[in-house]
Amino acid sequence: MMHQSSSSTTITTTSVNGFYDFLTHSLDDLYHSFNFQNFMSVHFLQLVLASLQSFHSQLTLLVHKLHLPVGEKWLDEYMDESARLWEVCHVLKLGISNMENYCSMGSNIPSFLENHNLNPQILSQVLRSTNRCQREKVRLEEENKSLVESRIKPLMMKFDEDMIIESKFNGFNGFRGVLYALKNISSLLLKIMLNALVYCSHETSFSSSSYGNTICYNESQMVFGSGFMVSATRLNDRVKMSEEGQNGILLHEFRNTGQAMDELKTELESIRGFETEFDVSERVEKLKNCFQGLHSGVENMIVQLDDFFDEIVESRKELLDLCIHTISI
Repeated sequence: MMHQSSSSTTITTTSVNGFYDFLTHSLDDLYHSFNFQNFMSVHFLQLVLASLQSFHSQLTLLVHKLHLPVGEKWLDEYMDESARLWEVCHVLKLGISNMENYCSMGSNIPSFLENHNLNPQILSQVLRSTNRCQREKVRLEEENKSLVESRIKPLMMKFDEDMIIESKFNGFNGFRGVLYALKNISSLLLKIMLNALVYCSHETSFSSSSYGNTICYNESQMVFGSGFMVSATRLNDRVKMSEEGQNGILLHEFRNTGQAMDELKTELESIRGFETEFDVSERVEKLKNCFQGLHSGVENMIVQLDDFFDEIVESRKELLDLCIHTISI
């Protein structure tokens, strides 16, 4: 599992303010990482998921420091949010897993060309294979689009810029504010991953919402640890700028495979009917590397998500046991 090597990991979260500082530093690190490469790569998305994991685990640790009352609503509120987190991550895993058949089909194309001489019969077979793979790409995006539209809308994926002016979040020694912050930032990070790995649709698109207030606040106006909201809005605006005008699966490695396949197909079609030998090894190698990169990225993301599922289960059990143990004392 990928872990962030940023300075944010040195921030202690033994207090509410410490948790907000942790969010701020982590979000700033994500902003700089994305700003450096300017596209949705597997590497960036692993950092996003690692940040989400860190936020959730640090919240669990913070509960032990806050001496929360047993039998109060804070546990129900945490259970609701962790259930929402689980459900969105399950959609993520389904969407990513849907890529596996596409990866398998695409990987077969270069291996076929590497093992055969390029004669008219082989050329026709390869073109049929590329056509099938392109149809699979369309089918994959349609299936993922349906998945997002049917499963994500009920989960209230809203990034709320107005939370910094609310006062109701001081409940349970500040835990309610911390939990709402986690929910708010989780929505932002989950939308980034959904757009890149599953499908960029109206339900998850950053361009469908407005986030204009937070970035205008200066330090003298900040309350309630709201510096992290400025960092979140900056990340949101940067991703929104990159996403603008795009739809479908935004993952850089996924888009690279489509481009490489189009290039190979165009070249193969242009040489059809000619008796002269043509060298398409460069196009074949590019396609091979693109699908290898995508397949490796898909596998890594699935492993990381499975780790997160285990962590969510363990945290839910830990906080429930904490309450039961406190009652018995």
